[in-house]
Amino acid sequence: MKNTSQYSLGIDLGTTHTAVAYTAVNDPDQQIRLFEIPQMVALGKVAAKALLPSVRYHPAAEELSAASHFLLSSDGAVLGEAARLLGAKTQGRLVTSAKSWLSHSAVDPSAAILPWGSGDHVFKVSPLAASASYLAHVRTVWDQQFPDAPLVEQDVVVTVPASFDESARSLTLAAAKMAGLGAIRLLEEPQAVCYDWLQRHAGSLSQSLANSRLLLVCDVGGGTTDLTLIKIEHSYNPPRLTRIGVGDHLMLGGDNIDLALAHLAESRLRSDDKKLSTAELAQLLEQCRQAKERLLAADAPEQVAVTLLGGGSKLIAASKTTHLSRAEVNSIALDGFLPLSSLSQLPDKKRSGVVEFGLPYAAEPAISKHIAAFLNLHAQAARAALGGDTDIVPDTLLLNGGVFKSAALVQRTTDLLASWRGSAPVVLDNCHPELAVAYGAVSYALTRRHNTAKIGGGAARSYFLLIEADQTAAIQQGVCLLPKGTEEEIEILLGDRQFALRVGQPVRFHLLSTSGDNVYQSGDIVELDDQYFHSLPPLALALEGEQNSQIPVQLLAKYTELGTLQLQCVAVTDPQQRWDVEFPIRKRISTSINSQLPAQLPQALEKIQAVFGAKSKQVNPQAVKTLRADLEKTLILPRQDWPIPVLRELFQVLWEGGKYRRRSEAHERLWLSQIGFAMRPGFGCALDDWRIQQLWKIYPEGLQFVNEKQNWTEWWTLWRRVAGGLDAAAQLRIYQDIAKYINPAAARQAGIAKQLTIRGYEDMVRLAATLERLPATEKQQLGEWLLKRLEKPGEPEQSYWALGRIAARIPFYAKNHEVLAPAVVEPWLQQLLKLDWKKNQQAGFAATLLARCCDDRVRNIDENLRLQVLEKLKQTKVPASWLDMVAEYKQLDEQQEKQIFGEALPPGLVLVN
Repeated sequence: MKNTSQYSLGIDLGTTHTAVAYTAVNDPDQQIRLFEIPQMVALGKVAAKALLPSVRYHPAAEELSAASHFLLSSDGAVLGEAARLLGAKTQGRLVTSAKSWLSHSAVDPSAAILPWGSGDHVFKVSPLAASASYLAHVRTVWDQQFPDAPLVEQDVVVTVPASFDESARSLTLAAAKMAGLGAIRLLEEPQAVCYDWLQRHAGSLSQSLANSRLLLVCDVGGGTTDLTLIKIEHSYNPPRLTRIGVGDHLMLGGDNIDLALAHLAESRLRSDDKKLSTAELAQLLEQCRQAKERLLAADAPEQVAVTLLGGGSKLIAASKTTHLSRAEVNSIALDGFLPLSSLSQLPDKKRSGVVEFGLPYAAEPAISKHIAAFLNLHAQAARAALGGDTDIVPDTLLLNGGVFKSAALVQRTTDLLASWRGSAPVVLDNCHPELAVAYGAVSYALTRRHNTAKIGGGAARSYFLLIEADQTAAIQQGVCLLPKGTEEEIEILLGDRQFALRVGQPVRFHLLSTSGDNVYQSGDIVELDDQYFHSLPPLALALEGEQNSQIPVQLLAKYTELGTLQLQCVAVTDPQQRWDVEFPIRKRISTSINSQLPAQLPQALEKIQAVFGAKSKQVNPQAVKTLRADLEKTLILPRQDWPIPVLRELFQVLWEGGKYRRRSEAHERLWLSQIGFAMRPGFGCALDDWRIQQLWKIYPEGLQFVNEKQNWTEWWTLWRRVAGGLDAAAQLRIYQDIAKYINPAAARQAGIAKQLTIRGYEDMVRLAATLERLPATEKQQLGEWLLKRLEKPGEPEQSYWALGRIAARIPFYAKNHEVLAPAVVEPWLQQLLKLDWKKNQQAGFAATLLARCCDDRVRNIDENLRLQVLEKLKQTKVPASWLDMVAEYKQLDEQQEKQIFGEALPPGLVLVN
């Protein structure tokens, strides 16, 4: 299709700022201009600025006058400079770092959760919608200035971190679509910085790069540190540049420096041991960001005042002020984040990452050590580029990002490489480190339009498909779909390999990527390990057809011009018949690539089919009673050791035999027990959402044998086991069905009390406690019911466990924004503290879950209350692991994650040849 756009634009959708540059297509000089973005800079005042701060302020009702409503977002938020000013003066209304939230797996990026930690009275927005709102603002003001060239019709490049994985890139594309942009292209930010430099030195590249063989682009933005290696070859005229390495995702940038300064200021502003609230810290953080920018500038003052404003009618009296000095800021920025560490000093993997405002920042704050790790990972490619056998340190450096407006930080980074090399690197000039990405995106668009030389390198990573060539193999293998360096729009068909694609049910494609130096060819089969191969969100494809039949297909991969990976299945018998396999919006899936199906599995499946099959009437009734033991004997493993790949295979056969579950009360009881066990915890593997959809269909049907108490136990246990896979609507449906049995007032009614003798109160309580997606009002109601019940003797101890699950600070499967607020659970903790935990250790365990430290002020309980819980736990002599949970924030180790999430689901493709 012919490109009819009048302008080429580059949009740097940054964590801290959004910048836009452009050029007219018919401009013979190809002059790149900055698009100054009109925005509110104060209430009632609009001005065009070079940068649009990537923040939103959510005003209270009637806070803004009618005259101030110009250039509000579609949902009434203030964007840009005025938003920053208002956010620095008001608590809990400023949305920041939306881009970082897009790559955060512990939240739903489409859920309305920002501003993080704000009260219920504040309007909230999703990270996806917030990102889209900045792009939508750009589109609105562009269309106002260029009504004859609407943005949707222009050639637009949007930049992303090189470290963004496929799902984060997909979210960026989704944000652009929500904003009403047309077909955009994605470009990695470090490449954009390099394109800007190339454009500015177009007439003197050979001279300017005469002493350069290997370029390190170090882009430290607000939310990420992005590293890229570019090889420079002088045998071409002009020199040829090829990207040979990119860093992994690193949530570490200017925001972390701001946070360190905010913690320092907080320590001076606190009049007691109580930490600031999330809203107060957010306000302080914004002031520290402004102070940092002033104190790192060339004309910096000796110190800057930082004021924590109060609230209410005593605003001035409640305000507190401290000062940050130039020396302090330089010390924190230089020694804390850019120390002169050695090339052998790598990031400390044992440290826990900092979690603030819900974001999991990098565990190691020293950017220097991350650069060292990056260079060591790409040592082979670096040596080849430098033409030596030992040196891996680049001879040339290009710095970008707002932090490098500071001459001190530029000099420190230069000194760091010099200490590793033994001589100073060539430092390429960057006269506008906050704008270079946007300018470079336009330069990239021009190279595409005029088909001039681009930075080579193609795909930044090699992509592999997990395969199962031999079920008895001890090591998992993967087939290379798309090698690192593949240029865009090149289709790679694995013509010498065929796969069997299942139809009649969804299948999963488990992809992995690696950015290391190893050279692969498409079709190569290699051994996989978790250290160098990183799992991507599994892809799913559902094809209609006869169940369990298979279609022979070949795989076709392509690195698209949009900057994303595309995968298709191509029918062997008809190459025109293709099925797209698309990346999902990010889902939290914790899997290991090292899992195998045992050779005895077919015999185990046959035993299930014998009991739950068309001919099962002819089976000895004893086989129903002994099926579990028979499966353990066949698989040569106790049931608790069956990995998820085995469990999901058992689920499929059990589901197919579900219509025979009502053959007898024993059939029903056994089927409910086995299928719930096979599907637990309801999530963790690709396609589990499909399995849960199928399983949920039986809920309205209920039980056949309603007078059998054990069958009710298995019914509730089934839904408790799979609760993590049920959506909020399903969980609410279950809760509404069982609430009357838990409600102390309703349970006293004669009819309900009689039903409880069969239906099982304890099982229903345990089920209710696992419904983590319930609305907060229902969770609070459930907790209050349980506390009232626990006041009387005879209440099962399981109710304490249930209370702990309902009000836990760190959920088992729900997203962090679904946790009950500390203000709700702190009175519950006060009640638990009155009990004797030596006599009732379950109460102590409930208190442990309620007081668990998660290093997120939005979810953490009051500090003094947490210390009371910790002290009482010590006196009770509980297990050390309980104390650890309350004393400090600790992530689950690998073994614990395996216990919670299980092993990876086997691939939906089986290697044929």
